[in-house]
Order: sequence, then structure tokens, then C-alpha cells
Amino acid sequence: MAQYESDHTKFMRQWMEKHPEEREEQRRGRALWWDKPQDLKTSETNQASHVPQKAYYYQNEH
Repeated sequence: MAQYESDHTKFMRQWMEKHPEEREEQRRGRALWWDKPQDLKTSETNQASHVPQKAYYYQNEH
């Protein structure tokens, strides 16, 4: 059974085949925004400071 592949995915696959130099640009972009070293203390602080959100964000208490 064939899996569905969107037109956008097909386009990007073809485009990346025609422009292999973009792989390096993609890696640099990922490193810039996502691939960061993790700090356990910062993660714990962020999790401890989390404030629970109400089920319906816009509901007021009047």
C-alpha cells in the first residue's frame, strides 16, 4: 500500500535533488535555532516556574 505524499513534499524532494548545496544551509539553520546544548538546571527552573493554564483561556471569572 502506497503512503500519501503531499504535493509540497514532492516539490521539496525534487527541489532538494536539484539543489544539493541547500543541505548545508539547512543544517546551519537547524543549528542556529534547534541544536542547542541542554542545561539541566535551566530546564528544571523553567519547569518549576510553569503556571497552569485554564481549560478555556478566554473565560473570565465574572
